[in-house]
Parts: sequence; C-alpha cells; structure tokens
Amino acid sequence: MKIKIGIIGGTGLYKMYSFLEKRSIKTPYGKPSDEISIGKIDSKFFAFLPRHGKNHSIPPHKINNKANVWALK
Repeated sequence: MKIKIGIIGGTGLYKMYSFLEKRSIKTPYGKPSDEISIGKIDSKFFAFLPRHGKNHSIPPHKINNKANVWALK
C-alpha cells in the first residue's frame, strides 16, 4: 500500500469515510494527536490524523505539531 496523501484535519472526516486500518506512530517529538487512520478514495490511499484528537480533547495551544507532521511523513 503506497500512501502519498496525508491530511491533518478535523474529526468530521470520520463521518465521511470508513477507514481500513489505524496505525500508532512513535516520533522523536513525542506523541501525535492520535492514531493515523488509513482510508481509500477510488484507487488512492490517504492517511488522516485528527488535529485535536479523535474526541477533540486537545486544545489548540497543546497540539504537538512537530509530532503530527513527523507521524504523517
């Protein structure tokens, strides 16, 4: 599975797509906001990370942006 599209977005995306799998990623910057969810649109796979966590539990000033970007990379 080759994933070329990474999305950091809102939790509303969970309502739009069913995801194939989830991956927990460890980074040198600490924990990302949540697990990476892998989805598919037509023949393209994408990785999605909810910016504020799945339950919208992380306030904007506590988001670990470096970990989020590293996890998607």
